[in-house]
Parts: sequence; C-alpha cells; structure tokens
Amino acid sequence: MKSAADIIRRPLITEKSMDGTASKRYCFEVEKSAKKPEIAQAVETMFPGVKVAKVNTINMKKKPTRVGVHMGYTSEWKKAIVTLTEDSKTIAFFDSMN
Repeated sequence: MKSAADIIRRPLITEKSMDGTASKRYCFEVEKSAKKPEIAQAVETMFPGVKVAKVNTINMKKKPTRVGVHMGYTSEWKKAIVTLTEDSKTIAFFDSMN
C-alpha cells in the first residue's frame, strides 16, 4: 500500500487553481498510477478534518520543448482536482496563499 505522501506529490499553485479555493476545490499533482479513491483517502489522511466529496483527474500529456538547438519533451504527469464537502474544513496551506 502506498502512503499518502507517495500519492500526493505537490499542490498546484496557479491563478486558476487559487480561484477554485473559494468553492473548496484544490489542485494537486499526484502519482501517475493513483486511482480516485486512493487520492481521496490520501487527502483526508494528510489534512485532518477534511472530507472529500469528489475527485476529478486529468492526465497531462507531454509537450515539445526546445532549449537552443536541442529538442525534447516535458514529462507526463497527473493532475487531481479535489472538491471538499460543504461542512468540511478548508486546507490551511492554500488559505495562507491568498
């Protein structure tokens, strides 16, 4: 069994993701093989007092990149958008960003 720290790699801090914090929607980069129930359990484990209502996942594809004359690709990764219930506490880490 994977630990919560293995499943959730890092929070995503962008303008669009920070707009969702008002409606209790938080974005994370997660392990590529993680399933929705595993992600929900990992969020509830890492942040006490939080109840997950819904998890949406997106596989982010690789994109071509260039540095000088060298061509390459960015790495593929998985994004999870976690929606909390109405009576759930907010995640304090994201509250400090606003």
